Amino acid sequence: MKVSVLTFLLLVLTSISIHPTVTFGQNIDDGYRAWLNYEKVENQELLNDYRNVLSSVVLKGNSPTMAVIKEELNIALPDLLGLEISFSDQVQNNGTLLIGTPESSSQISSLNFDEKLAQIGDEGYLIEHADLDGYRSLVITANTDIGLLYGVFGLLKQIQTHQNISEISIQSAPKVEYRMVNHWDNLSRLVERGYAGLSIWDWGTLPEYKHPRYTDYARLNASIGINATAVNNVNADPRMLSDQFLEKLVVLADIFRPYGIKVFISINYQAPISVGGLDTADPLDPNVRNWWAEKADQIYDMIPDFGGFLVKADSEGQPGPFAYDRNHAEGANVLAEALEPHGGVVIWRAFVYSPEQEDRFREAYDEFVPLDGQFKDNVILQVKNGPIDFQPREPFSPLFGAMEETNTMLELQITQEYFGFSYHLAYQGTLFEEALDSDTFANGEGSTVGKVVAGEVFDYEHTGMAGVLNIGTDRNWTGHPFVQSSWYAFGRLAWDYTLSAGEIADEWLKMTFTNKPEFLDPISEVMMISREAGVNYRSPLGLTHLYAQGHHYGPAPWTSDLPRPDWTAVYYHKADVDGIGFDRTQSGSNAIEQYHEPVRKRFNKIESTPEDYLLWFHHVDWNYEMNSGRTLWEELVHKYYEGVEQVRWMQEQWNSIEGLIDEHRFEHVKALLEIQEKDAVRWRDSCVLYFQTFSDMPIPDQYEKPEHDLEYYKSLERSLYIPSPRYD
Repeated sequence: MKVSVLTFLLLVLTSISIHPTVTFGQNIDDGYRAWLNYEKVENQELLNDYRNVLSSVVLKGNSPTMAVIKEELNIALPDLLGLEISFSDQVQNNGTLLIGTPESSSQISSLNFDEKLAQIGDEGYLIEHADLDGYRSLVITANTDIGLLYGVFGLLKQIQTHQNISEISIQSAPKVEYRMVNHWDNLSRLVERGYAGLSIWDWGTLPEYKHPRYTDYARLNASIGINATAVNNVNADPRMLSDQFLEKLVVLADIFRPYGIKVFISINYQAPISVGGLDTADPLDPNVRNWWAEKADQIYDMIPDFGGFLVKADSEGQPGPFAYDRNHAEGANVLAEALEPHGGVVIWRAFVYSPEQEDRFREAYDEFVPLDGQFKDNVILQVKNGPIDFQPREPFSPLFGAMEETNTMLELQITQEYFGFSYHLAYQGTLFEEALDSDTFANGEGSTVGKVVAGEVFDYEHTGMAGVLNIGTDRNWTGHPFVQSSWYAFGRLAWDYTLSAGEIADEWLKMTFTNKPEFLDPISEVMMISREAGVNYRSPLGLTHLYAQGHHYGPAPWTSDLPRPDWTAVYYHKADVDGIGFDRTQSGSNAIEQYHEPVRKRFNKIESTPEDYLLWFHHVDWNYEMNSGRTLWEELVHKYYEGVEQVRWMQEQWNSIEGLIDEHRFEHVKALLEIQEKDAVRWRDSCVLYFQTFSDMPIPDQYEKPEHDLEYYKSLERSLYIPSPRYD
């Protein structure tokens, strides 16, 4: 039998990338356990306190979720406390951990938590000390078993981060309804914008083989409050709706259900034709409406708690309602109508842009705002944090605060498409926090993006946040160990958008590596500066989209000859002899009109525009004086050089902690930082030399000069090995 070259390579890649899964309970340091790395508490005084509070465990309930809770405690507490945990049927002594709902436990019911429980909904939890039959006990309670699971993970986090639990009192509930991760995984197992191996979904062995990694995936997500996952690429293969793949999906849904995770799938809008055999996918055609309704009935018969559909339509070549002269609302509503009887939702992406648009910045707003109020109540518009495309820094999308009558959720990118793939350290928690804290002024001051997506500004029927995750078969899930931190940060912020990136980084470091201050102090600083460093050596002062097209890894600010202008770099930076930047004020594309006042007024003038966004909104003279007293050219050069120096500082800090963590992860990150430093220099030199051709100004004497000329850096665009290319 002859085997094609592609098939052979896929077989080789599969054999290399997939390793036997081991349980979290084993003492390994390759990153597989991520933040559920239950290392024994070394502080003896603290350890004794934990043992006194957690000498035995009483579980009330017999659901699959309660079984998951017992299994998690059996893994975590022996590893953390160094002793086997005794499970009993009732509280018999001091130091008992009682876990149950008022319905499952008469003792908890007697504690009169009714008022607090009424405030936390179906997923919130309480952790309180209480006297039970004369014994001082620690109680985790909630309205549902899923809430109890979140509470257990909340308690374990307290122990992992060495918090005092002798007087613990926690009341916690999620601020948004759907806390979702989006996979861009293809059915071939190649992952678009995935940099950590092949897709973890081994469709070829499903439904027969239930890979243990699927359970560990569910545990990691549940531990940070994730309650939904869209398992396939938004550039969707219609076969996902076929009987063959729905049978496979059932297995994943069954594994995820005890962890409180609902399954969603991305659908191809032409599925009624390609899967259903119809001659049209017109959303207003009765046969099409009937096909979607019957397909929804079939799915819910197989998966009663199915979440719904994620849709990318009429964007980047994906089919949609435009082919039938229908708008986005008409396109979404036929799907919503089919899902509505089952409680499902349609998540409709607002990532759209056309070659005819003068300014891609404007496209989503101009296309969707006129449709506000026309979407059904079970449609959620999924909006990227910025108006372009997950760039290292973007102003918030003006759609946030503009859709008063349309459920709107935030889409963030965890996978590092524009941040060096799995080769650069770039903690995204600071980016997420920046987006969530941006004030839209939609209903006066304080109408932040976080409040908008939580339904606190407008009365949304559904709320949510989505993170594009794209983990893979790499043993450490994400390729770079520190990409895990962005996954963790997304989950924590989706649960509570008011948390700070700094406190989340501190949690993650303690849970993933160690609680030693001599490690935490320097590396928390590294995490907090890492995203800004990435901005500085790529696209400072509001520059954007300077990447080589296709892979998005290296610099190519000179890109100009492509089929569409908005795929080029020159479209965005507009550098010329007079200056640089995209004029989006009233004298330019007037994209600023999409913002509420006073945001519009602030961005309209150079003097009041924050310098981080300066070139997003203004074409600025090279000699313009910046806040530092430098000219724009000098400040631009300074930022590029500062980014490189920040990476070098990150290297120094990492090297200083050698011996404080395991050698495997230390050496891995050390090598990756060396790669990052080389890449940062290449970015700096490429961009500075290119923009110098317009400014015609020298690089100030205090900076090291580029090793090569501009033509050399241009030659690297396609000649260098580019890891993990995009698979369309």
